[in-house]
Formats: sequence, structure tokens, C-alpha cells
Amino acid sequence: MTRYLASRAVEVVVTLVLMSFVVYLLIGLMPGDPIDLMIAGDPNMTSADAARLRAAYGLDQPLLARYLAWAGEAIQGNFGYSRSYGQPVLAVLWPRLLNTLALAGTAFVIATAIALPLGIWAASRPRRIADYLINLVCFAGISAPPFWVALLLITLFAVGLGWLPAGGMADIRPGTPWSSALADQARHLVLPVITLTLVQLGAYTRFMRGAMIEALRQDYIRTARAKGAPEGQVLWGHAFANALAPVLTILALSFGGLLSGALITETMFAWPGMGKAIYQAILDNDYNLALVGLLIATLATLAGNLLADLAYVWVDPRVSLSGNA
Repeated sequence: MTRYLASRAVEVVVTLVLMSFVVYLLIGLMPGDPIDLMIAGDPNMTSADAARLRAAYGLDQPLLARYLAWAGEAIQGNFGYSRSYGQPVLAVLWPRLLNTLALAGTAFVIATAIALPLGIWAASRPRRIADYLINLVCFAGISAPPFWVALLLITLFAVGLGWLPAGGMADIRPGTPWSSALADQARHLVLPVITLTLVQLGAYTRFMRGAMIEALRQDYIRTARAKGAPEGQVLWGHAFANALAPVLTILALSFGGLLSGALITETMFAWPGMGKAIYQAILDNDYNLALVGLLIATLATLAGNLLADLAYVWVDPRVSLSGNA
């Protein structure tokens, strides 16, 4: 296990280095730079002022030299400043990362808790009315665009009924008791969580249903039924344990993508998260913020891959991380 984790750590470092170079290169090749934006916003800025600023920011250097300078600082823990916010990049991204974890993590837990039993129920009743209805709901959830779901929920619950806020993260003023502030944030979290949950629910249910149907076709299931085992024990004690491994892989991989993949939901509900911050940083040519944000999203995806491998071993002891199964 130690050797495996060490090799994966090396892979993560190499992937992050390559990813940082590619992202830095792509951002650097975008038309314009932060100084061009300053010139557009300040007509009094002269070309000499722009040249001095480019020299101060290192933008007059070749792209490779600028990347090496950034990488040297990053190794020491200095990821630079955000031009848009005038703060260190990590100070800007950290609260937004927590906001996205709260949103995506809550939706992920709810979607998983509903999808697994729903998929098992559908698989135990193939080609029946319940199975058809569940599949219909799943395909509707998979096909519905997130922005359309968000608009529908806002129109119904925020505009029409007025039960929930349409966007933002809080309406409470500073100094409000923590219990009231927490309740207010929970109210703002309801609609974006429902949106992300509906988007994920269909796919997770279909994965669970497919894995369970495949498990229920195996010889050991027929043997268990021939021995008179109760259907509940066959489903949960035999089929579910074997169907869980591929489903856990999908769940672990998908969770990493949620950190940057919740962009549409965060934008629709004005939720200050990672996806929205990365998107805005790219539009504003905020190099450091966009680069570090994308690296954090990459790291989350790599962590999801590692969790998928560990989940496989946990569910199926026959699988060996050393390859000596």
C-alpha cells in the first residue's frame, strides 16, 4: 500500500506540473493581457506607463521564462496575487472552495442516497411499470439542461411561491446570531442543491441499475436462490456487494469533477464558488487566479481517481493495488 501511494503521489506531482504548464501556455496565448484591460479602463495611461507595468508584472518576458518564474515561486508556496481582487490567490480561492464543497458535497450525498436504492429497486423489477417509470425519470434528469432546471426552480419556488431566495448565499446582516445565519444560508442552499441533485440523480441511478442487473445474472445468484435464500438477502447480501465496486468508481470520479463542473449552477444562483471564480478569472485575464483554480480542480479529479482505486480494494478484497491479485 505504501509503495502504491508513493507511486500515485509521484503521478500527481507530474500531472500537476504538466497541467500547470499547459494551462499557463493557453492562458498566455489568449489575446490581450491585464495591461490592455488597464489601458482600456484608463484613457489617461500612456504607452510608457503600460511598458513600465508590463516590466513590473514580467509580461515583457518570453512565456516560458514567465512560467518558470511562476513555478519557482509556487514551489515555495507563493502562488501570486489576483489582479482582480488585489489579494493572494489562495486567500481568494479558499472561501470559494469551501462554498463549492458545501454545495457539491451536499448534492452528491443526497443524490447518492436516493440513487442507490432506486437503482436496486428498478433492477429487481426489470421491464415492469416501476422500472419503466424510474428509467423515464432518469432520462429526463440526464437530458434536462442544468440552467433550465435552475430557471424552473427559481420561477416556481422563488418568484411564484416566494418560499426560497432566488440566489446569493445569505441575506443576514453581520452580528446576527450564528443559528439564524446558518438557517439563512441553508435556505439559500436549497435550490442550487436540488438542481445539482437532479442533474446527478439520473446518471447515478442508471449506473446502479445496470450494475445490479449484471450482478443478478451471475451463477452465484441462481445458486443462492436455489438454496432458498430470501430475496432481500440475495439483493443486498450478494448482488449489491458485487455491483457496488463499479458504481463506487463512477461516484468517486464524478465527485472530483463537481468542484469545477458546478459552474452553471453557481452562475444561475449567484453562488460564490470555484467554478464561477475560474470562469470569471479567465474572462478578466486574471492569470494567477485562473491557473491555480484549474490546478485545484485537477487535483480534485486526481483525488477522485485515487479514491476510486481505494474503493475497489475496500469493496472487493480480491483486487490488489500492487497488481498481484
